[in-house]
Amino acid sequence: MDAIEHLLTRGVEAIYPSREALEKVLRSGKKLTLYQGFDPTGVQFHIGHAVGLRKLRQWQELGHHVIFLIGDGTGQAGDPSGKTRAREKFLTHEELRSNARDYVMQAAKLVHFEGPNAAEIKYNGDWLNKLQLREILDIAGRISFQQMVERDLYQERIKSKETLSLREFFYPLLQGYDSVAMKVDLELGGSDQTFNMLMGRQLVKSMQGREKFVMTVPLLTDSKGVKIGKTEGNVIGLTDAPNDFYAKIMSLGDDAIVPCFTLLTDTPLETIDDMKKRMSNGGNPMVYKKMLALELTKQFNNEKDAEKAQGEFETRFQQGNLKESDLPTVSLTSFAANATTVDHLTALKLAQSNSDARRLVEQKAVSLNGTLIDLPKKEVQFKPGDIFKAGRKAVKITK
Repeated sequence: MDAIEHLLTRGVEAIYPSREALEKVLRSGKKLTLYQGFDPTGVQFHIGHAVGLRKLRQWQELGHHVIFLIGDGTGQAGDPSGKTRAREKFLTHEELRSNARDYVMQAAKLVHFEGPNAAEIKYNGDWLNKLQLREILDIAGRISFQQMVERDLYQERIKSKETLSLREFFYPLLQGYDSVAMKVDLELGGSDQTFNMLMGRQLVKSMQGREKFVMTVPLLTDSKGVKIGKTEGNVIGLTDAPNDFYAKIMSLGDDAIVPCFTLLTDTPLETIDDMKKRMSNGGNPMVYKKMLALELTKQFNNEKDAEKAQGEFETRFQQGNLKESDLPTVSLTSFAANATTVDHLTALKLAQSNSDARRLVEQKAVSLNGTLIDLPKKEVQFKPGDIFKAGRKAVKITK
């Protein structure tokens, strides 16, 4: 597999209009201008973002011009992608700019912003906030209502009688116009952005009479389709401290191992297939999860910090060497009668939610005084001196 084939296949879900058409352009030696946009509705990049960021770096390393676009304009409209309900709050331009303050620093873990062929940083508020009425009407006039309303997400909102504001409805046109304003050849984004990116493809064709390619990358999910990296409020941030980052990777479900190796590392696919077969045949997933945690911690930090984080994890958590003096304490009087394992985990904030608590139990990460608790609905009674542990967190029970 050469560099172009690797670029077009690994970690790629779809290419529009086709992989063959894009490959023909790349084989001709033409250098493309491409971008990926990030609405700063939060302040932190997580490992789910790393899938696209790694692909941006691949484009860079092949000599193409990469634009890192911060969506301080589109963010004001509020991307409805993946949202089954209307947003209750919309961020201002000032709030979005503030959120994006550290975006480049975080993305620099993967994308080159300095040196040869550095990525260019742009803000779409610079042109979207300057559009005049006649320009907005011209953009809207190039897309039919039928095209917009056919979007699966909109249909789901309508069928469930959930509000679909025109503000959100208009979002794909704003994102689509970014491609026109920047005169790009290709847009990269997660598969949940396909509709928005294809809007840009149509606007480029209509307004500039030329081709625009779209490359989608898979969302980082486990086998159940649950997103990895920002699940139930538990963000695995690219800039988390090495010890925390390593421990969070180790807390992922076993079914996250293969997708994380595939989308977040350069481990040969043959090696990943072998891991999958070995685990299916009874191999211990912990062995491969430790390999994954070490590799990712190294990738986002350095080898020395990664090895130190692994040693810390093995000493404190895997071997159970928690210092009681370091543990937070909780009074016995704080607990309700007949409370279950899940109740305790959420009440003590050892889990973010009931589903997170059940996941910890299923992963055999919950114990009382070193004895595994493997039933989420099991009633648990504490006594003073007990140590209740969930993953890398624990509390000591007092009178």
